[in-house]
Amino acid sequence: MENKSCFHCGDDCGQHPIAFDDKIFCCNGCKTVYEIFNENDLTCYYDLQQSPGAVPKEIEGKYDFLSRDNIIEKLTEFRSEQLEIVTLYIPHIHCSSCIWILENLNKLNKDISDSQVNFGKKTVRVTYNPEATNLKEVVLLLSTIGYEPYISLDDFSAGKKQINRTLIYKLGVAGFAFGNIMFLSFPEYFEINEFWLEQYKHMFRWLMFALSVPVVFYSAQDYFISAFKGLRAKLLNIDVPIALGITVLFLRSTIEIVFDLGSGFFDSLSGLVFFLLVGKFFQQKTYDFLSFERDYKSYFPIAITKINRNGSEEAVQVYDIKKGDRLLIRNEELIPVDGILINGNAKIDYSFVTGESQSVRKKSGDKLFAGGKQTSGVIELEALKSVEQSYLTQLWSNDVFSKNKEDQFSNITNKISKHFTITILTIAVIATTYWLFTDASKAMNVFTAVLIIACPCAIALSAPFTFGNLLRIFGKLKFYIKNASVIEQLAHINTIIFDKTGTITSNKTSNAVYDGLSLTDSESLVLKNSLRGSNHPLSRTLYQILEENNIVTLDNYKEHIGKGIEATYDNISLKVGSASFVGNEDHNATLNTTVHISSNNKYKGKFTFYNSYRKGISKLFNQLKNNYDLAILSGDNEGERKNLEKLLPAKTKLIFNQKPDDKLEFIKYHQNEGAKVLMIGDGLNDAGALAQSSVGIAISEDVNVFSPACDAILDATKLNSLYKFISASKSGIKIIKWSFVLSFIYNVIGLYFAVTGQLAPVVAAILMPLSSISIVVFTTICTNLIGRKLK
Repeated sequence: MENKSCFHCGDDCGQHPIAFDDKIFCCNGCKTVYEIFNENDLTCYYDLQQSPGAVPKEIEGKYDFLSRDNIIEKLTEFRSEQLEIVTLYIPHIHCSSCIWILENLNKLNKDISDSQVNFGKKTVRVTYNPEATNLKEVVLLLSTIGYEPYISLDDFSAGKKQINRTLIYKLGVAGFAFGNIMFLSFPEYFEINEFWLEQYKHMFRWLMFALSVPVVFYSAQDYFISAFKGLRAKLLNIDVPIALGITVLFLRSTIEIVFDLGSGFFDSLSGLVFFLLVGKFFQQKTYDFLSFERDYKSYFPIAITKINRNGSEEAVQVYDIKKGDRLLIRNEELIPVDGILINGNAKIDYSFVTGESQSVRKKSGDKLFAGGKQTSGVIELEALKSVEQSYLTQLWSNDVFSKNKEDQFSNITNKISKHFTITILTIAVIATTYWLFTDASKAMNVFTAVLIIACPCAIALSAPFTFGNLLRIFGKLKFYIKNASVIEQLAHINTIIFDKTGTITSNKTSNAVYDGLSLTDSESLVLKNSLRGSNHPLSRTLYQILEENNIVTLDNYKEHIGKGIEATYDNISLKVGSASFVGNEDHNATLNTTVHISSNNKYKGKFTFYNSYRKGISKLFNQLKNNYDLAILSGDNEGERKNLEKLLPAKTKLIFNQKPDDKLEFIKYHQNEGAKVLMIGDGLNDAGALAQSSVGIAISEDVNVFSPACDAILDATKLNSLYKFISASKSGIKIIKWSFVLSFIYNVIGLYFAVTGQLAPVVAAILMPLSSISIVVFTTICTNLIGRKLK
């Protein structure tokens, strides 16, 4: 009887197939999926991979619980009247076609606005309109098209972090087969001819064949899948020679026992796969141990202001926030944790979460979600739970804010290993051809040994382990980097630009003198509360200097980036900022840094600041001057020029009166001239410049200046160590290059023994993971030595 396979899922349709549109389906679910695809012009899905979805199950009524509000509240990470966001764990994600269909859910349901797949974690983050659809409908859609999510109400995050034991199972199968095949090979090893030849030779050989089949088709399947996908994409990846070697060994061994030419190489084959998997298992465990993934990192530099029971304020790290803590959120600060609004005028920008920049008003008692940014003065909220570090780092690297830097750096591994595979295949073919004419019995062994011994695993491992370990070391030293590629980019910069106020100057030790008309008690109250809501370095400094006043909720608050603050309370309209912003015509009277004040459009006076530069700034610039072009871009006037000229090297460019847009254009101009620019700023006024630069570093000093524009965040106390961090990044590149040298030496020696027929494939399989281990040990030791020097 002809086997009829379902057009969608590939399963046998049985005795009662469902016919539709000249195609057959195993169930109504698969038929419905096809109809959806067909109606939305998505049938090209079937061109990507035959039967990519899992078979839909009977799901009617299964997800009724997702209609309950308390459960939706628990599962969603963001909720509003017009928008909800949920991240679902999808175990069936396994290939490019899965990613394609899951990122096109908006074409299947117009009420889904966006869906993003994290292939490594097997999750999809879905954004939808709850007024038109709901979580249940989203989950039903996913289940219907073959991607049923895993949902655990007890601990939803546990579904995302389930341990994948597949590698352990494959390793167990390969180990079992390897041991038994070796045991069955003993008669041949010891040449027990009489017993062997007379009775059990053929049975033992076929048993070895039977044991090797699950090794090849189950334990080694990842190598074949990876090689196939690479070839389909017209790429020769590092798994091609391994898959080819396993195939040659299996076919050659099978031919030998079928035609009674010998016992084959099943022992070498099973040993090869076993030791390859041992190496992969070690790599996976080591990678987890070194904690490279952001999920494992608890280093996040944002500090938040906590209000104690006695009314005092203190800066605490975000991961110290506990349920019930009362938090102060200033203007332009990110809300690090879900909470209830206690008081203040909340105008929240959720673009960090949703990608939509429209702000929403909230009143006392409303729930505020982590990731929102307050844009209208200061608010107070009560934390509903502790902070999830992985969620904050997810916001930091959200695709909505990803920007392709104009100065992209090619991956160092890709540069070196690009032609590796084709070179190895060429050597293998030449060596095998030679031995076919010299000693044909060695030809297959040589071919397989060459492919295995030259596996570029060591090359592939050196960069992630080196950069990953540096990420961990930098994090411990309060230099927090978004991802490993930033380290490579940092090693290539040749121009460094600093902001002045709040970057090379210290807010904590600066002082200010007031000159002008006396402020009334009411004006002082409004001034203090206006400054309380701002994160600008001068605002923070002035807030600390002024006398204590009552805490009030301002009627209106607006901060004009790069200009000043505008606030009203009880018939008093106050402006604080630059001379031109408050309406003072005599703004050239002083060259010092000043903050001017006007009340109800009447000019009152100014605070003159006397900057205190951070410890070690002069030494840092002298360390940098020989290798980098240096510049100071400041929004202040030239009052500090003479002091900076005395403090900094003579070649340092000093440019003043720079607005945020001016800084961005300055960087863009120099990039067009070939400069690779490192920008160091305060993360607030300098967001545009940080995003434009090749690498942008935001300085953090006990304030929540989280910005998706920056590539790294540096604790203010560690600014004097910047030269060391850049040098360490360059050392990381050197370590990778030395790793490549070691790997090359190993390959040359190994290839010599392989092409001369002195190396069995199973020995090559043992040496290959050992070479990987040696590279991991080398990079770890070297990067740890760098870490010691940094300390």
